[in-house]
Amino acid sequence: MATIRNLDPATGELLAEIPITTPTDLDAAVARARAAQLAWAETPPEERFARLARAGEKLAERKGQLGELVTYEMGKTKRSAVGEVQGYATGIPRMLAEVAEAIEPQSFEGTASDTVLVRDPHGVVAAITPWNFPFGMPLEILIPALATGNTVVFKPSELVPQTGAALAEILADELPAGVLETVQGAGDVGARLVAADVDMVGFVGSRETGMKIMESASRGLKRLVLELGGKDPMIVFADADLDAAAESAVQHSLRNTGQVCCSVERVYVADTVADDFEKLVVSKAREWKHGNGFQDGVKMGPMVSEEQRGKVAAQVDEAVRDGARLLLGGEPDGRPGYFYPATVLADVEASQRISYEETFGPVVSLTTFSGSEEEGVRLANDTPYGLGANVWTGDAELGRRVARRIRAGQVGVNRYLTGASGTPWVGARQSGFGFLGGVEGHRQFTTPKSIAVAKA
Repeated sequence: MATIRNLDPATGELLAEIPITTPTDLDAAVARARAAQLAWAETPPEERFARLARAGEKLAERKGQLGELVTYEMGKTKRSAVGEVQGYATGIPRMLAEVAEAIEPQSFEGTASDTVLVRDPHGVVAAITPWNFPFGMPLEILIPALATGNTVVFKPSELVPQTGAALAEILADELPAGVLETVQGAGDVGARLVAADVDMVGFVGSRETGMKIMESASRGLKRLVLELGGKDPMIVFADADLDAAAESAVQHSLRNTGQVCCSVERVYVADTVADDFEKLVVSKAREWKHGNGFQDGVKMGPMVSEEQRGKVAAQVDEAVRDGARLLLGGEPDGRPGYFYPATVLADVEASQRISYEETFGPVVSLTTFSGSEEEGVRLANDTPYGLGANVWTGDAELGRRVARRIRAGQVGVNRYLTGASGTPWVGARQSGFGFLGGVEGHRQFTTPKSIAVAKA
């Protein structure tokens, strides 16, 4: 039987061998989900919500155990891992309240008829999720998909199979048989799932994989929500609070060892303040000690795999070879595991690969610009991506104007890009198709239907 060799990224040691779902078993899982879907859709929403809320309570109760599993499998610090489980589990009631609002029937009165707009589930949803937030990202799809009356076949990343299985088991224990099925494997299993008898695909991952999913799903005109990668810019104007901007640049380039789709990956600094900003960034980045995620005082764990570390190292090495200045890090220290230190580059050019390909690693990449609004906007938009962006300036009106002109789904002005609770998470341009979160995001797991009744 083919298996996933699940490795501890901090040591390279084998954690477990997980059986890969066979094509026959995958088709059977989809068939069970299909058979369960009608009854689940006809279950009163209040009961669906109650079942999912109970599952959320169990997740929160087991946050310590589940957080440890995340640290073992993908390397993030235990504090961060436990926080991820706790934060998303306790956020489930809010998500369910948003779903209730999203599917509430709406009434419209016409001259000849009264119309009610209702929302029906699509049917069977394939949920394919990444490894960098192995609890949070699945829940962003699983909760609205299930709460709106769909059944789900869930494939977690092959790099976090045990975490995915643990999450699915806790949810499935509160659900009728067949409502949530789990399959395991890499890209070939995901491709078969997309091509199977499903009605919708919810995917979080790379742009390249998203394109393949879109092509495959087009053959059946399947509904899609794709949350893809980014190459998020930060613009630092000369009048910005440089200390706060540097803190944000470092925090959001290095957190989760830089393995975040909305990491700050391109920092454009006005040339008149570039020297001061560089010094602040290097000073702050030095504080980001890396090591085993179970160790006290560690801010960054290992990268998830040797392959991912190799991609980051190659981008950094190429940039330095082509003229970028290495201000900090840039060289693994030789310890076992997939560690890469906090790294700071300056004088990065647009022609270098690290400027246009997603890095997904702990690198602060600095480039100077003239400080003009026009050049800042042009540089920020010089990418096919459009996930997020950050603008730092002492001129609030300038900040709002630049934010409006940047082509991205989320923009932060004098803060990171995350918005208030209830706003959707949107990938503009090639960073997504459809979107997740908030009332409008949850509605994407449904089809609106108008029922018009003639007036007597």
